[in-house]
Amino acid sequence: MKKKETKEDLRAVENFFKEVSEEVQNDRIKKIWDTYGLHIIIAIIVILTIAVSFETFKAWRVKHNESWSDVYAYALNLQNQGKFDESLNVLGEIEQQNNGIYKDLAQIQKANILFEQGKNDEALGILQSIVDNENINPKMRHITAVKLASYKLDTAPREEIEKLLSPLMSEENSWKNIAKEMLAMLEIREGNIEKAKQLYTEILNSPDLSDGLKLRVQDMLSALNSINN
Repeated sequence: MKKKETKEDLRAVENFFKEVSEEVQNDRIKKIWDTYGLHIIIAIIVILTIAVSFETFKAWRVKHNESWSDVYAYALNLQNQGKFDESLNVLGEIEQQNNGIYKDLAQIQKANILFEQGKNDEALGILQSIVDNENINPKMRHITAVKLASYKLDTAPREEIEKLLSPLMSEENSWKNIAKEMLAMLEIREGNIEKAKQLYTEILNSPDLSDGLKLRVQDMLSALNSINN
C-alpha cells in the first residue's frame, strides 16, 4: 500500500511542477507581450504590408507589361495593313512612355517600317543608335547588330562589318554562328575563299547546330569547293 502511495505522490509532484512551469511560461509571455506587444504588432503590420505591396506590385507589373504588349501588337497590325504613319505614331508613344523591352522593340520596328518605305538611311541610323547605346539590353543590341550587318554586308567597309559582329563572337553568345556566317560572306565578297571555307567549317563543327543553319553551311561549302575543282 505504501508503494502505491509513493507512486501517486510522485505523480502529484510531477503534475505540480508541470503546472508551475506552465504558469511561469505564461507569466513570461505576458511580461514579454506587455513590454514588446506594440512593437510586435507594428512588425507584423510592416511585414504584411510589404508582402501585400510586393504582390500588388507584381500584379501591376504583369498587367502593365500586358498592356504594352497589346499596344505593340496594335502597332504591328497597323503596319501589316500598310498604315505606316499610324503605326509609327503608336511606336513613338511606346518609346516615350515605356523604358523597358517594348521601347527597344518599338525602335527596331520603326526601322523595319522605314525600310519598307524605302527610307534606308533613316532606318540604318536608328539601328546604329541602338547598337551604340550601352543602356539598351545587350541581347537586343546583338539582334540589332546582326540586322544592321545584314543590310550593310554588300557595301560597307570590311572594318565596319567586323566591328558590328566582333562582340557576338564570344563562345557563350547565342549569335556566334550567325556572326561567323556573315563574316564568311564578307570573306567571299573580298575574294578570300579559303578563309570563308574555314569559317563555315568552324560553324559546321559547332555543337547544337540548328538543322537550317547546318544545311545552309553545307550548301555553301559544296559551292565553294566546286570553285576549286
